[in-house]
Amino acid sequence: MNTKQRIAALSAIAFAMLGAAGAVHAEAYEGVQPLTASASRGDVKAEAVAATREGNRYSDAAAEGAVAFNSTLDRATVREQAVAAANNPLQSLDRRAFYRDEVPAAYKKPGVSFTRQASLPSAARP
Repeated sequence: MNTKQRIAALSAIAFAMLGAAGAVHAEAYEGVQPLTASASRGDVKAEAVAATREGNRYSDAAAEGAVAFNSTLDRATVREQAVAAANNPLQSLDRRAFYRDEVPAAYKKPGVSFTRQASLPSAARP
């Protein structure tokens, strides 16, 4: 027997051993297991309601509980800031949407407007 024949024989034996080892560890299919409930329908419903009211215990803020927040601004100031932010055309401008994460200079101008005002042609104006 030459070297190539020995390698082929050894690899055939190795594959046969792997196949035999895999067959030994196979699990049998037992079908769908029957439902064995030990709690009544009312108990399950009560547990579900309690879990819903408890909230998400796995969230990051769940361990903190209610965090007290004392604002130094009055309601009118907060409303003015919200209206100003809503009317700012650059409010939702995200630098990641541009090439090399750099907002073009045209967008940074304070007087830039992305909308046009509807009007009559200049010749028709009084």
